[in-house]
Amino acid sequence: MKIKAVKLYDNGFMTQPFAFGGGADPAELDPTVRYRSSLQNFLIDTGDEVILVDTGLPRETPPIPRKEDAALYMGEKITDYLSALRALGYEPEQVTRILVTHKHPDHTGELRSFPNAKIYLSPEEAEALKLTGENIVRAEFADGPYYSFPRSQKVAEGIWYLPAPGHTKGNSIVIAEDGGRFYLFHGDVTYCDAALRANRLSVVFEDLAAARETLDRVRTFIREHPTVYLSTHCPEGYENLENGTIMTLE
Repeated sequence: MKIKAVKLYDNGFMTQPFAFGGGADPAELDPTVRYRSSLQNFLIDTGDEVILVDTGLPRETPPIPRKEDAALYMGEKITDYLSALRALGYEPEQVTRILVTHKHPDHTGELRSFPNAKIYLSPEEAEALKLTGENIVRAEFADGPYYSFPRSQKVAEGIWYLPAPGHTKGNSIVIAEDGGRFYLFHGDVTYCDAALRANRLSVVFEDLAAARETLDRVRTFIREHPTVYLSTHCPEGYENLENGTIMTLE
């Protein structure tokens, strides 16, 4: 199994109130504290299949202006999703499955570009995006518990799709098992690794109680398994992958 980062934006920032503000007292947070931000999605090459976890922003999205007073500046645009994919050595026609963490456009922007791919979503996200067709797979999560997660769907050998509601009502995560390690593709369960370590939620959520439960399950999983935590919105996402860094929690 090969796992690769599809890098799209870099050299951005987010403020502590944005990254840590979900359900928090604003007085506890310091708006002058910043964490690094980026945007990358991920690819899993099993040898038999090419599986994407999310598909970035639409390619026509213009560069995002940097504003120093912004709560989140995603970063400088490196390239569009399809160009980044081709730079890794893959063509859209090779992609067999896409596992969508959630409906937001920085995760679904190029779903349109993969003619041979089955697209997996939770029923809630498929409904929100109004996606229909033979290539749309509404996940049933009927394969029983997966460690700290009560429901799961096995997508391929060693690859699991798991409901993780909160950030959106139909949010999901992906875990891939390889070489004794667990690679956790979490979408936006947290926006930066510092929030995971601090046990904090971002200000972007549809169900705060569900988001808290999901973060608790993720943290339990990480404590019990050697996990590489693959974030979408901070450069630790690709750095952890490149360095094989196992996440540790206090």
